[in-house]
Amino acid sequence: MRRRQKSYQLTGVLDDCLCDIESIDSFNTYKIFPKIQKLLERDYFRYYKVNLMRPCPFWAEDGQCSIKDCHVEPCPESKVPMGIKAGNSNKYSKAANNTKEIEDCEQANKLGAVNSTLSNQSKEAFIDWARYDDSQDHFCELDDERSPAVQYVDLLLNPERYTGYKGPSAWRVWNSIYEENCFKPRSVYRPLNPLAPSWGKDDGESFYKWLEGLCLEKRVFYKLISGLHASINLHLCAKYLLEETWGKPSWGPNIKEFKHRFDPVETKGEGPRRLKNLYFLYLIELRALSKVAPYFDRSIVDLYTGNVEEDAKTKALLLEIFQDTKSFPMHFDEKSMFAGNQKEAKSLKEEFRLHFKNISRIMDCVGCDKCRLWGKLQTQGLGTALKILFSEKEIQNLPENSPSKGFQLTRQEIVALLNAFGRLSTSIIELQNFKILLKNSR
Repeated sequence: MRRRQKSYQLTGVLDDCLCDIESIDSFNTYKIFPKIQKLLERDYFRYYKVNLMRPCPFWAEDGQCSIKDCHVEPCPESKVPMGIKAGNSNKYSKAANNTKEIEDCEQANKLGAVNSTLSNQSKEAFIDWARYDDSQDHFCELDDERSPAVQYVDLLLNPERYTGYKGPSAWRVWNSIYEENCFKPRSVYRPLNPLAPSWGKDDGESFYKWLEGLCLEKRVFYKLISGLHASINLHLCAKYLLEETWGKPSWGPNIKEFKHRFDPVETKGEGPRRLKNLYFLYLIELRALSKVAPYFDRSIVDLYTGNVEEDAKTKALLLEIFQDTKSFPMHFDEKSMFAGNQKEAKSLKEEFRLHFKNISRIMDCVGCDKCRLWGKLQTQGLGTALKILFSEKEIQNLPENSPSKGFQLTRQEIVALLNAFGRLSTSIIELQNFKILLKNSR
């Protein structure tokens, strides 16, 4: 029992960087997590524009998830408070009405439902926000904002949690990501892959021997995808449907599900590797936030919602978070990537970009709307982080009082970047909680 408990304790230095897990745990718990949660509750970051109706570009769809709560269920207009529907006379009033809106929409906010209801106040603000946007994006396939299928979603009304979406449809999405987009030959099989001829016998050593033989850039790519996968699975384990009585669901941590996905014995050592990749992904996005700070430091950049006072508070909090990210002493050194022969490095970087862009398109193949929403957001957030890391010169040369043609972030990229990092920060907190629960359960 003692040995099994120790196997859960992730410790030490991560591969391909000079940072230890304990430092990340402490930094995230005391510096990042409280502030990022507060930031993501603010209006600028809670609304995300997304198209959940785009067809899967790679295979015939299985159809939308048949589970009752995986579909979009908008809140009826009759539930929206009259003060919000008043329009211009109440355009930028303090969002006291939002509390009422959340209460009224709670019935529509089921297990996987995406509540797309917005107040008139919010809709008018979004028209103004659009003027601040720029369409350029390098690492992700962006939704066409002119499409009638694009809608704003309130992320606070639609938290990421277990929806019951699983089985062949969900597995095919991740299998396509790993098998076709992670620079892997078909002769090499991932650990725990049920299609592998040696499934149930292979401990993964052959896969990791192959992975270690790759260049740094391709190893990093795999770790980022694995870390994202681990983070999403942690969210589902931590917000699992525990029971539903009289139509009222109850979510909480599911230890059995956590062990199934991460236990060293049940996963033949794969679980701890996945969790280490989560920490690696956290480091990458943390580094991106520290590097993009000069972009937001400029007076020309407003986190614009139309409420001048609240917008100023939002920006001040964001800059405070950026200052904290700069204080972290063991950042990942992105300059070690694409640093060889200039021609080869350029070709590899383009291959890296296209592979990731392809993964962002695969998210349109997810059958559950809520899973698709959070998959698209977190993928775009990581894509934005990569765009930042590989645009250092452009960021350093930004003009103070005018837009830059060399580097721009759209509002959607900003919202995705911070929400995606918020998800990683939450994952690390949830992992600490599971460690305590496992220790107490013994």
